[in-house]
Amino acid sequence: MDLGIAGRWALVGGASKGLGWGCAQALVREGVHLVIVARGAPELEDAAVQLRQQATAGAKVVPLACDITTVAGREAIFAQRADFDIVVTNAGGPPPGDFRSWDRDAWLRALDANMLTPIELIKATVDGMAERGFGRIVNITSSSVKAPIDILGLSNGARSGLTGFVAGVARSSLAAKGVTINNLLPGAFDTDRLRATQAAAAARSGQSVEAVAAARRQAIPAQRFGRADEFGQVCAFLCSMQAGYLTGQNILLDGGTYPGTF
Repeated sequence: MDLGIAGRWALVGGASKGLGWGCAQALVREGVHLVIVARGAPELEDAAVQLRQQATAGAKVVPLACDITTVAGREAIFAQRADFDIVVTNAGGPPPGDFRSWDRDAWLRALDANMLTPIELIKATVDGMAERGFGRIVNITSSSVKAPIDILGLSNGARSGLTGFVAGVARSSLAAKGVTINNLLPGAFDTDRLRATQAAAAARSGQSVEAVAAARRQAIPAQRFGRADEFGQVCAFLCSMQAGYLTGQNILLDGGTYPGTF
């Protein structure tokens, strides 16, 4: 299927690895020009080399090493390019732990990264999208928005706040101007984030990391962890011309783990 987005410009956060990498990979294969962002310059440059090798339709890849969760980082991005047709918001999740140990600063860091940063990126880009009559924003959040995970309270709270904000703004006048805003909710994907969570669980329980991982896989109806490339392909579809009637939605990719009907 031709997604009809070749030649568009996309901003992809956390694009040097994991789910952000999967999204960047899927988009560049559709001929989308990319500005890719991550904090680690060497890893980001390596990612840019690989993405250029996979690009179609002359798609360009511009790496920019910065911290997207800071004002300075976002200013650097928009100094590089002012307008984007596609924005994939993605920042590393806050650490797991016991809510009793989190002070105000820990909560503020979580809110800055996983709620306020996506809102700032939306605010900076949607009006230009509306003027041009096309825009796609995809926020990478978490399955914990639908089924909270006890040790991920910082993530549960911050991402749920973003979800509520998106539910309103996606149904504003932007929808009539060709701008869609949706959230992608990953379950257990084979990423550094998952491995860190499993290591924390193993340390608490006294089990090995391998035992914790095996138990998590067995709890997934698909009997496996997700892959970043398949996550990216769903993201690319949400950014497509074909997805223009899909907005304000929370798309759950979890191998069937969530047990609810709705």
